[in-house]
Amino acid sequence: MINIVKNKKISFAISSIVFIISLALILIIGLKPSIDFTGGTLMEVSFTETRPEISEVITVLETAGFDNNVVQPVNEDGFLIRTKFISEAEHQVILAALKKSFQTGNVVKPTEDGPKAVSAVVGADGVVEFTDVKETTDGKTDGNNVVEQRIETIGPAISTYLKDRAWQAALLVILAIVTFIAYAFRKVSKPVKSWKFGVVAIVALVHDITITMGIFTLLGYFMGVEVGIPFVVALLTILGYSVNDTIVVFDRIREKIMKRGSDKFAETVNIGVNETLVRSLNTSITTLIVLLSLFLFGGESIKYFSLALIIGILLGTYSSIFLASPLLVVWEEYRNRK
Repeated sequence: MINIVKNKKISFAISSIVFIISLALILIIGLKPSIDFTGGTLMEVSFTETRPEISEVITVLETAGFDNNVVQPVNEDGFLIRTKFISEAEHQVILAALKKSFQTGNVVKPTEDGPKAVSAVVGADGVVEFTDVKETTDGKTDGNNVVEQRIETIGPAISTYLKDRAWQAALLVILAIVTFIAYAFRKVSKPVKSWKFGVVAIVALVHDITITMGIFTLLGYFMGVEVGIPFVVALLTILGYSVNDTIVVFDRIREKIMKRGSDKFAETVNIGVNETLVRSLNTSITTLIVLLSLFLFGGESIKYFSLALIIGILLGTYSSIFLASPLLVVWEEYRNRK
């Protein structure tokens, strides 16, 4: 049996250091918000043969009259281009500028009779003109073509609304968790009041969420990773998973208290944690296998959503075992010293 409660100072020290560093990163650097929270336009374009350098794309955008853009590589053949909020006319100007600078070959244009190979030429006025050409002998078109994969536009009013709703959702979840745990553990009054289980669970949740945000702050600073609504969904999912794991541990502690009594509380807590240790690890490992598969093979759109869940579940498993339960013991020891 692992004496987790006796060695609680080690886990407390590790958690405190990482938590403080994460909190400092969030306050000093801050998360890098996506257009979900700032408003703007996000375009994804790909190149059929040769992807240009980021600096070349930025130069083309600035020449077309669009400054302060963020250009990030995606996959092996494309870019994500984030700009201020633009109209459809401005969108077409950007697309035409990219094609004028980087498109050199033929493209496939849909027609009533099916796809047809055409040559795309951008005129001086930015209008793209198409001319029919013959396909190559293998039925494929040649040259480097610019293909727009998607475009997302969110106005400032909507982004502010989404930001406010995200905070409201997080606060409501936390309040609901405290209320539920206090009710579920209402029959446990000695030596720890039922509401204290809820408060300790929230401390563990804040620990998990803050460190996850701190890691994404670093990813945003060094790799340009942005956080949006999917990241908020990931955080809420982490809240649910972590508190579920914590409640399972607390429930076993409650059973042990009701059988053994409130004497030797620290020993009872340690037994309860050890009896749920294998269950917690098995559940987390099986979940992480799925999330790791999504992270590696699920595509760019859910890559960082999966990463946030991976980090959160690792932290949630750790905090349920090495943080939440020992905190109950510390709280009880402090009350007895008063």
